[in-house]
Amino acid sequence: MTQYALFETIIGWAGVAWGDQGLVAVHLPEADREVARRSFLRRFPEAAEGEPTPAVRQAMVSIANLLTGEAVDLGHVALDLSQTPEFHARVYEIARAIPPGETLTYGQIAEQLGDKLLARDVGQALGKNPWPIVVPCHRVVAAGGKLGGFSARGGVNTKLKLLAIEGAQAAAQADLFA
Repeated sequence: MTQYALFETIIGWAGVAWGDQGLVAVHLPEADREVARRSFLRRFPEAAEGEPTPAVRQAMVSIANLLTGEAVDLGHVALDLSQTPEFHARVYEIARAIPPGETLTYGQIAEQLGDKLLARDVGQALGKNPWPIVVPCHRVVAAGGKLGGFSARGGVNTKLKLLAIEGAQAAAQADLFA
C-alpha cells in the first residue's frame, strides 16, 4: 500500500509517497498545505496518509534541509524503481550523481549513456521524473546555457528557484527570486 506524508519546507508544503521498496514519489512544495494534499492525492488517489518510517522521515528532513540551501546528498534515499522503465532508471541514476550547485546538460547525460543523440530522450525521461529534488532534474539544463524545460508546477520558474537555492551557476541567468 502506498502511504504519503506532507511536510513543511522553507518554500512551502512538500510531500512524499512511499511503499515497501522506497519512495514512490516526491511532490514539490506548494504554498498551502491543503493545496499540496489535494494535488498529491490527484496523482495518488489510492494513497493513505501514514506515519513515515525512519528512512522516509530522514528523506523528508534531507529534502527540507536542501531547500534551505544546505548542500545535502540525497543519494541515501531509497527509491521504488519497480515501475520505472530501464532507460529512465539509468537517466535518474546519472542525475542523482549531480551535486547541489552544479548542472549537467541533457547532451552530457546522453553522452554518459553512450549516445549524444539521446538528449531528447533524456529530457523526456526527466519530464516523467516522479522524484523531483531527490532525482534532481532541475540540475539538468539545455546546451548553450539555456535552462530547458521543467514539467513540475511552476515550470522553469520553479527550476530557477531550485537552482538559485543551491547556488547553481545556471541560476544567474535570471534573478527572479531576489
